[in-house]
Amino acid sequence: MAEKTISALVEGGKATPGPPIGPALGPLGINAGKVVAEINEKTKGFAGMTVPVKIIVDTSTKEYRIEVGTPPVSALIKKEAGVQKGSGKAKEVKVADLKIDQIIKIAMAKYDASLATDMRKHVKEVLGTCVSMGVLVNGKDPKEVIKEVDEGLYDDKIFGRKELELPSEKELAEMRKRFEAAQKKEEAPEKGKKASKKALKAKAALAKKTEEAAF
Repeated sequence: MAEKTISALVEGGKATPGPPIGPALGPLGINAGKVVAEINEKTKGFAGMTVPVKIIVDTSTKEYRIEVGTPPVSALIKKEAGVQKGSGKAKEVKVADLKIDQIIKIAMAKYDASLATDMRKHVKEVLGTCVSMGVLVNGKDPKEVIKEVDEGLYDDKIFGRKELELPSEKELAEMRKRFEAAQKKEEAPEKGKKASKKALKAKAALAKKTEEAAF
């Protein structure tokens, strides 16, 4: 049996018969449209994200199978958080707040691709990415949650003895609104301080000009 593997990166649910898929399947006598339709069905849950796929073709029988990978952990975190990008200043600026259940969900999605040897380590890998992206978990610094994972606080959920309590789309939207409101509240005093400093500088400059005009 001779096999040929075609690898490609596609947008979830939006693969096309264009390059690299169509031109690679054509010479093999495989219906590119049919393959693309199957890929889109398999990847529709990753809408808006880039997904790695492999098409393994038996060149003698024309049979094929499709293997779908998962997007990077950072992409899955952004999807769960509903943000376009992570923080450029992760220590000072936080962009979202996720539940531990969402972190476990991401860890499960990446289980096959991870080098970690058990689910607890998978969860800690995802939490580590949250640290670099400026994403809180359960309202805490992910480093604190990593310690809680080591202490076994979430073992019942991580190892499947307790059902995950994933938020609904409505709850996610509310979580994002609360987080954004909290961020604005934190930024307001800082903006007020800057405005006060500018006002004082302007006042000092005006006083100087008035003094100079008097002479």
